[in-house]
Amino acid sequence: MKQLYKHNDKWYVIHRDISISLFTSKDGIINLEGVKEWRDYLPNVDHVLRTESHFLFAETIQDAEIIEEDDRENQVMVEV
Repeated sequence: MKQLYKHNDKWYVIHRDISISLFTSKDGIINLEGVKEWRDYLPNVDHVLRTESHFLFAETIQDAEIIEEDDRENQVMVEV
């Protein structure tokens, strides 16, 4: 099951989390190019979030938009 994560009123599906230490040199410098390469490599990932210990490779959940309402059975069709 995928983990959902909310950040600044946006929701994300977390596809992978990787320890920051794997992207950090011995001098303590973070290799952001390596983070970008992982983001581009993973399918459906369009955003990277950071916690204290991990980078979260995430897919942004787009806002749903109602495109048609059906009053017969209270069904709503949404477009994502």
